[in-house]
Amino acid sequence: MESLINMFDLVFCLTNTGDLISNEISNHHKKVAYLAFRIAEKFGLTKEQQREIFLAGLLHDVGAFSTEERLELLENETPNINDHAFIGAKIIEGFKPLKDTANIIRYHHIPWDDGKGREFCGNKVPLSSHILHLADRIVVLIDSRQEIIGQAKGICEKIESFSNSKFMPELVDAFLSASKYEYIWLDLMYAPLMEIVPSMMNFEEEFIDLDEVIHLSEIFASIIDFRSPFTANHSSGVAAVAEKLAFLCGFSENECKMMLIAGYLHDLGKLAINNEILEKPGKLEVEEFNAIRSHTFYTYRTLQVIKGFETINIWASYHHERLNGKGYPFHLSAEDIPLGSRIMAFADTFTAITEDRPYRKGMEKERVLKVIENLVNNNSLCPYVFSILMENFDLLDAARTQAQKRSNIKYDSIKN
Repeated sequence: MESLINMFDLVFCLTNTGDLISNEISNHHKKVAYLAFRIAEKFGLTKEQQREIFLAGLLHDVGAFSTEERLELLENETPNINDHAFIGAKIIEGFKPLKDTANIIRYHHIPWDDGKGREFCGNKVPLSSHILHLADRIVVLIDSRQEIIGQAKGICEKIESFSNSKFMPELVDAFLSASKYEYIWLDLMYAPLMEIVPSMMNFEEEFIDLDEVIHLSEIFASIIDFRSPFTANHSSGVAAVAEKLAFLCGFSENECKMMLIAGYLHDLGKLAINNEILEKPGKLEVEEFNAIRSHTFYTYRTLQVIKGFETINIWASYHHERLNGKGYPFHLSAEDIPLGSRIMAFADTFTAITEDRPYRKGMEKERVLKVIENLVNNNSLCPYVFSILMENFDLLDAARTQAQKRSNIKYDSIKN
């Protein structure tokens, strides 16, 4: 891994994966981010403020964990509309480079209400939150099935009717001024927009080091896992076990950190899977199982765009490949599966069968070893990594347990 990673690349990959959930949600965050940026630009905010609001737009619904929640947000602003905004802010506010972004997200559904929206519960509401709110509601009004220019007048009239009630009048004026430019509307409908936006906006790139990538990846893991109580601490357990196994296998300090990141991100593609499938305790139907089998593909393609993440991507995304070639989605054979990926496959399997789920208790040590031994004997999992597991079972299980306890505390603090 390169010593520094572009933070925008990481945020884009999270947004891209979340948008795979359904056609209705597709590109919503990108459109909101782009339009918020254009309104901020027209209003005269600084480049730094424009950059912050663009990031907030990309992440504004991270606190809405289920497909149903996200679809509901596209329909209307319900009485509990602020819940997901506060949750999203809680998730990301601990990461210093996104602290200001978190505060914008926290208040992005506060109505202007004739100026009362300047504050909420005694706290100042950032101007950028009101811009994000306006951009979000404009994008919701767009019918992606219809030609966009013909919709512009009706959308402008609708937004103008809420000036001073829902939206700050000066921001409405800025939007109406920007709305005269056809290219802005056309940009909102242009699917490859995000491929050119970073260079078009000319934002200064922000690079983060390996330890900061770990922190951001842990936040991503929360977004992945907190969608369901069934998996609320899975990625944290996998990451801890994978890191410890890597250390025991002789990996360097930086490689162990990379393994930790890969563990946090290994199930990133599950953001593209419907919650009903993820939470089904019984046997999956063929179509449901096929959907599950797609998640490693989405992890691989999503992380593939991040420069410097090549090794981390392979370690994370091959965790369902098997030495006998019967894994998925690439059906790689032993010679094509590096040790890091073999470790991740072990960490995922070990964590899945030892952790407690709401519908069953984790397996005891003897049964865990028997299940994994059978997978080794049929040439699914690596015998070398199994030998390391056998010698260090209690150490690895303690690492998993401690990591998942910390994740549970975080989950409870965010959800309650």
